[in-house]
Amino acid sequence: MELLDYANNMIDTGEVSGPVNRVTNQLTEVADDLAVVESFSHVWVVATGEGLVLFDTSGGASGPAVVEAVRAWRNDPVHTIVYTHGHMDHVGGAPAWIADAERRGHARPRFVGHENVAPRLRRYRSTNGYNLAINDRQFAPSRLKLNLGAGARSFVPEGTPDPDLGFRDTLTLEVGGEQFVLRHDKGETDDHAWTEWVGRDTLFVGDFLIWNFPNCGNPQKVLRYPAEWAAALRKMDALSPQLVAPAHGLPVQSPARAARVLGSVADALEGLVHGVIELLNNDATLDDAIHTLRVPDELLRLPWMRPFYDEPEFVVHNIWRTYGGWWSGNPAKLLPTREALLAEELIGLAGGLAPVIARAAALADTGDLRTACELIELAVQASPNDVAANTARSDIYARRRMVAASLMAKGIFQAAAKESAERAGIDLPPMERRPALA
Repeated sequence: MELLDYANNMIDTGEVSGPVNRVTNQLTEVADDLAVVESFSHVWVVATGEGLVLFDTSGGASGPAVVEAVRAWRNDPVHTIVYTHGHMDHVGGAPAWIADAERRGHARPRFVGHENVAPRLRRYRSTNGYNLAINDRQFAPSRLKLNLGAGARSFVPEGTPDPDLGFRDTLTLEVGGEQFVLRHDKGETDDHAWTEWVGRDTLFVGDFLIWNFPNCGNPQKVLRYPAEWAAALRKMDALSPQLVAPAHGLPVQSPARAARVLGSVADALEGLVHGVIELLNNDATLDDAIHTLRVPDELLRLPWMRPFYDEPEFVVHNIWRTYGGWWSGNPAKLLPTREALLAEELIGLAGGLAPVIARAAALADTGDLRTACELIELAVQASPNDVAANTARSDIYARRRMVAASLMAKGIFQAAAKESAERAGIDLPPMERRPALA
């Protein structure tokens, strides 16, 4: 099935008929002078009379394959590359395009992005070790499938340039007779730009649409902006686009489909924001919020809304932090004791490690993995190298990884299972191998 027909069928039926995030590094010509390379992330390419305009570059590992795919389509010089935002799967392929220009004797491409992209890249470089560790955990379940690159020493690929041209609110680019209006809105990041291709009713929206539940609560990353994200989606819908071109997932063709897709994502985010604010206004706690607020199942079942990367509960944490600060509402956690000291006290009260380990295992057998994880963490915090505790912990987190929905949860649970398996000197328990972004 042709790409647009494939996407239209899923939107129209609301049924998943195949993968929605395809990492093929293959190019599809979507319309006259418009193509996309489906990668991690996609690169959208516009051919103009003055050269190619690209939206994103994909990542460091996939960048060369994307260059090869585009060059099988057009050999025009690359005039401008727009960074939709500064995440590595969007800017990390830039060195491959610079090298391509050098090989062909073309001028270096002009890089354009929001003014916060450069500070983001500086922050990534200053926290290089942390970001490498995050990537190792977050993408471990899918690293081989997605070819994100293993063993890298630099989170930001060497030679990744800052934007040559930055902007704050809006910027209009004229290239080869085509006009592109860049607009800034906060969403997944504070440096996000989305672009209107004037006269073609086409929007290049980066990660404002990812064909997964919005990546707006990542537990290992900085603050995200769900209210602003929803507002940006409403602005896009108001333009009645004929084509919405995301950096992950499938294109959305026609104003009616755009209204359905963009509107449903906005509805979900606005619902969570309003729910958290209502609880805060009633002096509730974070515990109340994460265990009571839900996105309706009919939204989560939509092909572009399934929580396979981020998930609603993580977004609740993010919204709470935005409006209510980092305190959970538990006064004991305001100036807490060390977790290991509390664990030792509780293990002592329980009569030692053995009954706690046994109870955690029993709870896991009943399917109560949330409580099982809490108890087994107490055991390992009190006795970090105890073989029995770590053996049980590895098994419990392996089970939890298997039933978790999102890639982020799977990655963290898998890392915990691996850590305890190594401490106990045992093999890592078997875990499913489901493509996390399918």
